[in-house]
Amino acid sequence: MSRRVRVRFLDIRPLRGSQPFRDLWIGTSVSQLGGQIAGVAVLAQVWDLTGSPVGTGAIGLATGLPMVLFGLLGGTLADAFDRRTVVRAATAGQLLAAAGLCAQALADNRSVLLLLALVAAGTSCSALGAPARRTLPVRLLPGDQVAAGLALTNVSFQAAMLAGPATAGLVIARWDLPAAYATQAAAMIVSMLASIRLPAIRPEGAGAAGGGRGPERGGWRIALRRPTLWGSMATDLSATLLAMPIALFPLVNEIRFGGNPQTLGLFLSAVAVGGIAAGLLLGTVTRWRRSGLVQLSAAGVWALALACFGLAGPLWLALGCLAVAGAADTVSVVTRSALVQWETPDAYRGRVSSVEHVIGVAGPELGNLRGGLLASLTSAPFSLVFGGLSAALAIAAVAAVNTPLRTYRTPPAAARPAVPEGADATAIAGQVS
Repeated sequence: MSRRVRVRFLDIRPLRGSQPFRDLWIGTSVSQLGGQIAGVAVLAQVWDLTGSPVGTGAIGLATGLPMVLFGLLGGTLADAFDRRTVVRAATAGQLLAAAGLCAQALADNRSVLLLLALVAAGTSCSALGAPARRTLPVRLLPGDQVAAGLALTNVSFQAAMLAGPATAGLVIARWDLPAAYATQAAAMIVSMLASIRLPAIRPEGAGAAGGGRGPERGGWRIALRRPTLWGSMATDLSATLLAMPIALFPLVNEIRFGGNPQTLGLFLSAVAVGGIAAGLLLGTVTRWRRSGLVQLSAAGVWALALACFGLAGPLWLALGCLAVAGAADTVSVVTRSALVQWETPDAYRGRVSSVEHVIGVAGPELGNLRGGLLASLTSAPFSLVFGGLSAALAIAAVAAVNTPLRTYRTPPAAARPAVPEGADATAIAGQVS
């Protein structure tokens, strides 16, 4: 296969060339799969205990609030301490929470409050470590491989979303809930072992940056002062807040496809399949240096594809629109993540990553709420079309007023060397300007 053909596919140089990144990727991928399996088990157990959509809705509260609150705290920790230590501590907490879930299932727990408390504890630990994890690829990889590393991470996430629920169904059907929770606990052990092998990665210039000032005086300030950062985050928020379609899937399915549950599953799978397909073909995209323009374009395609989904009549066309949206979302997420990491001084990366994390969590949830409310007042197709077109206009407005984002170029490969295997990252490269 020629080099020109190879670069069109997923760039796996980060896995070949960096053992620390390879360990990080394996640990993260396995924990994501375990989390998806446990998520289905929690949903099944809460439904068994309550038989109420209010009960299953409470799962969102038990996960959403900790993600936001502890995500911001995790950003401060990532800029004040060795990020490897933060990741290890957070992973250990997730392991304990997973063991607790397994124990309560074995004990035939009938308290939904205890179950949700364990879910909240695991989510809190995950949120504490998320900002630190986000900062690691840019410190572990050469500059020209950072986007490729983020693409690999995104592909593993999409694969977990696709395979996790199906695997959970098989495990629960054959061995019941304790086995599903035990699978997550085993996955967290693998993740813990992988984090132990990471090199020390202390924030660069943490003392000068004021590691203890908190996210409200660090991450938000940096994000708002840099056009590339606020523009990239505003693009993502516009795409999710105005065009998120998940909450409308059941209603669209009922109106147009007779409420067939298999069709509803196909909606979700189509988004994941599109995301995986795009991830496998990101070799070319991750080498493009115009990442700001790529993100803006991909976010616009996402919005327009969802507007088309709102108008689609045949099932094949609806699924095709969702697959295109999923592919565009993957490209947008990968390019945004790389841009945010490159444009943030390392001393602030944890806190800015926590801001990105909060936007990534709150945007889709609020977007689903917006879509549902508008659909209740009008119709699901109108909500999808209006939301998609509104998102496309908002993204175009960001592109029009934010020249630094529109013309942004990723720093060249020589701008930042990778952390040598086993080396302390403190001495590697200076602050990104």
